[in-house]
Amino acid sequence: MPVRFRFIVFVALLVVATGLASSRVTPADLGVKTFMVSMGDGVRLATDVYLPSDGKPAPVLLMRTPYSKSWPASPRMLSANGYAVVLQDTRGRFASEGANIPFDADGWLEKQDGYDTLEWIAVQSWCNGRIGMYAGSAMGIAQILVACTGTQKLTCLNIGCAIPNLYNMVYVNGLFRQSIIEGWLKENKYAPEALTIWTSHPTYDEYWCKRDATRRFNKVNVPALHGGGWYDLFAQGTIDTFVGFQTKGGNNARGKQKLFMSPFPHTDDEQPSEITFPNADDLSLDFTSRYIPGDFPWFEHYLKGVDNGVEQKTPAVTYYVMGDVTDPSAPGNCWRCADTWPPFQTRQTPMYLHSDLTLGMEKNCLASALAYDYDPNNPVPTIGGPQYFLLAGPRDQRKIESRPDVLVFTSAPLEKALEITGRVSARLWASTDAPDTDFFVRLCDVYPDGRSIGICEGGRRARLRNSLSCEESVKPGEPYAFDIDMWSTSIIINKGHRLKIHVTSSCAPGYIPNANTGSYPYSKTRRAAHNTIYLDKRHPSCVLLPVPK
Repeated sequence: MPVRFRFIVFVALLVVATGLASSRVTPADLGVKTFMVSMGDGVRLATDVYLPSDGKPAPVLLMRTPYSKSWPASPRMLSANGYAVVLQDTRGRFASEGANIPFDADGWLEKQDGYDTLEWIAVQSWCNGRIGMYAGSAMGIAQILVACTGTQKLTCLNIGCAIPNLYNMVYVNGLFRQSIIEGWLKENKYAPEALTIWTSHPTYDEYWCKRDATRRFNKVNVPALHGGGWYDLFAQGTIDTFVGFQTKGGNNARGKQKLFMSPFPHTDDEQPSEITFPNADDLSLDFTSRYIPGDFPWFEHYLKGVDNGVEQKTPAVTYYVMGDVTDPSAPGNCWRCADTWPPFQTRQTPMYLHSDLTLGMEKNCLASALAYDYDPNNPVPTIGGPQYFLLAGPRDQRKIESRPDVLVFTSAPLEKALEITGRVSARLWASTDAPDTDFFVRLCDVYPDGRSIGICEGGRRARLRNSLSCEESVKPGEPYAFDIDMWSTSIIINKGHRLKIHVTSSCAPGYIPNANTGSYPYSKTRRAAHNTIYLDKRHPSCVLLPVPK
């Protein structure tokens, strides 16, 4: 059961009734009807329907979930507010029939359960023709997949913390997300072959290409709310979906998307963060009162036709700018609004890695390099970041910074505050003596008291350095350029703080340790790798920071 998941966007926007329904309505015990709805291949999915008491055709709110249709606490609240609520166990889950493989029948391939379910709802006497979908995480992914079928039966979406490219759900630039994927499949009792299937496709091959919604954004034709967090495990996916729907969707999607980015991880219910950002939880009331007054305004507007200004008064982008949490006068720690993402023009500002373990704006003039030995039997532990079954979010990294297999580059104290808003990346020039290895980069905000708080991170598998679709052999000792996506963020590093960059080759068990043998992700044999980072003028390793122009 997904009890850990924090529905960030739904709490913040007050648009989904998970206990937040209007105080004017006392929920009635309205009863529920259960249907076994046949899909195109004859497999039947268990589907609960909660109807308003007046018996009239109503707008529909649909949630397709792998976590049991009996789990949500909201259907009677929503039906009491005039919605027909449909909750469905996805294929192979709980009371539904079929193979228990996640997301395999939710999109546009041979089995199209989301599409077929919408077709069934649309012809029911209790449906007035307007259908919205809601919820996040796995349920948000289900929304993206069905929207990309090109269905004409959807009216609007509310997507929380989701990702459009299933390869990027399982792998990050070729690095297998071990803790998240193994933990999620095991906790939710998916069929064992699910893990076998996913790990047998470590590259972005035809299997993943067929399941990549980013290739079908032009099929989407509905307005949608998108919510996520800077430390969420699908942070970049949330942004990519918003931008894709907003710029590539059909006429009823382009320009009708809303993005909300908080400073939270996917969950903090059982693992409170080491950093508490001021005002981060205040937007639930403030944002609603300023921009979208009324109860469930998104659905009220699109499903009930209420002219509440939700389109005009809600900014396209609302995002939290992180900052120094110890200094009340520090810049940042506030909410901003914008018309687009990125919210303004930036310049990719390089911070170069130097052989004396400093960070600077200038390239090294002399030939220089630093090396370390990476042993997959003793990997660098995962501390915070975009995780789920591990401690997540902004956390102090000092306990790993003294390891010999972690190169730590530190800037001078900032003479003035530095804003970083947008997509962070690194270009690393590196070599290895092994047939394969990984390179991992992390950006940290160093407080005057020494705390080294992780901001964002990313890695790259050596054999996938040029393409995630095609492995290329690695010549021992040959320097290669590794472009490493570290995802997006928004933070103002306060005056007097420093920046740190970690360069290493592991982050386990968040990502499975590379065995350095060329066999991946699971390998029966392992070997150590001697990895070298090049820092000279010809090979200027650096991190690229999106700084406002």
